[in-house]
Amino acid sequence: MNRVVITGIGWVTPMGHTIEGVWKRLLAGESGISRTSLFDAATFPTSISAEVKDFNLDVHIFDHSAHKGAGRNTQFALAACASAWNMAGLPGLHATRESAGTVAESSAAKLDAAALDLDRVGIYLAGGEGELDFAAFTHAALASWNAETGQIDTVRWAEVAFEKMNATREVEQEPNMPLSHVAILTGARGPALNCLTACAASTQAIGEATEILRRGDADVMIGGGAHSMIHPFGVTGFNRLTALSTANDDPPRASRPFDANRGGFVLGEGAGVVILETLDHARKRGAKILAEVVGYGSTADAFRITDQDPEGLGAVVAMEEAMRDANIQPTDIHYINAHGTGTRENDGNETQAIKTAFKEYAASVPVSSIKSMMGHLIAAAGAVELITCVLAIRDNVLPPTMNLHTHDPECDLDYIPNKARSAQVSAAMSNSFGFGGQNDTLIVRRFAE
Repeated sequence: MNRVVITGIGWVTPMGHTIEGVWKRLLAGESGISRTSLFDAATFPTSISAEVKDFNLDVHIFDHSAHKGAGRNTQFALAACASAWNMAGLPGLHATRESAGTVAESSAAKLDAAALDLDRVGIYLAGGEGELDFAAFTHAALASWNAETGQIDTVRWAEVAFEKMNATREVEQEPNMPLSHVAILTGARGPALNCLTACAASTQAIGEATEILRRGDADVMIGGGAHSMIHPFGVTGFNRLTALSTANDDPPRASRPFDANRGGFVLGEGAGVVILETLDHARKRGAKILAEVVGYGSTADAFRITDQDPEGLGAVVAMEEAMRDANIQPTDIHYINAHGTGTRENDGNETQAIKTAFKEYAASVPVSSIKSMMGHLIAAAGAVELITCVLAIRDNVLPPTMNLHTHDPECDLDYIPNKARSAQVSAAMSNSFGFGGQNDTLIVRRFAE
């Protein structure tokens, strides 16, 4: 079985778009949460979110003529992929003007474009649904409303929608579009798969991409996810589930994982991408190895579609499977990046699941949730959080759980409250648990021959 390593990382987040810039802000305990500006949310129960700000695809790729009409989530995926690809030193993409001077420093790899077999380069992406054409949709609804019957004339609605709705935007909102655009960007012609397992999606995508490399079906895999749900439908749905924080008066402190006063998650958006390679392939091209993926566990709760198993059984097994896969013990894990949404249900269940999986060591292992600063990036969350684990290993420092001030007896682990912490980190675990009962865990380790 092939060993699998990470040679490139890239993200687009509510806290910025560069690896070092975002990492610095996370360690400083800053926040990407503010008033929602992508639409008028003043009348919604939740009027705050973690939006990606100051984003321009031109900064990340030279020529995006092949990506005209790409949705917001797809543009995030393209930028994150370009960053990771260039960091890995893979050929075919031109570095942007901003990154041209740093690409050579990020990887020792030198590989002629002709030497990279693109039939052996694959993609496993977690692509959430894209932007809907809300203006056209609303126009069609209003134009077809029959005041006498109090109903929409569906025939008239279809006529107006056909005239007003943009065909490209309708195609681009499909979940597989980020993958398709990433394939065009990189030329990757190998295994191409997309998953949308809610909040666990990009963790699952990276885990399954790892399995493809382990069994020898590819040499390089682009893994990660992209999502943007900060729109009226997305916010309405989560509000009706009572899943979102309504602490609108204090956006930076609205996300409070593990705190007794937590009241829901803050919806975010963005993308995270990692370049995965077999160790042999990375060695042959002299790539700089950032970390090794050593463990992956995936389970389903088989309980309810919007509730976790109350005993966290699926989460327990996912963590145990990942440790078994990595052939390590709980004492070998030096940091857990928790799913840590800030919802009443998740934080207590995850705490209990960690206690069950880690037994007497649970109280000793540091745990934190960057959703306290980043918000919840849904299908992109797991990839961004795995990148955080890679950086924690690189720098031997752990990001904090911000806004954790009031002790909750149900949540009694070491959550690294409010301040980053120096620590020796050789192996880190990243948890992601999604609506529908999907549980996925990854373990990364400092690379050693």
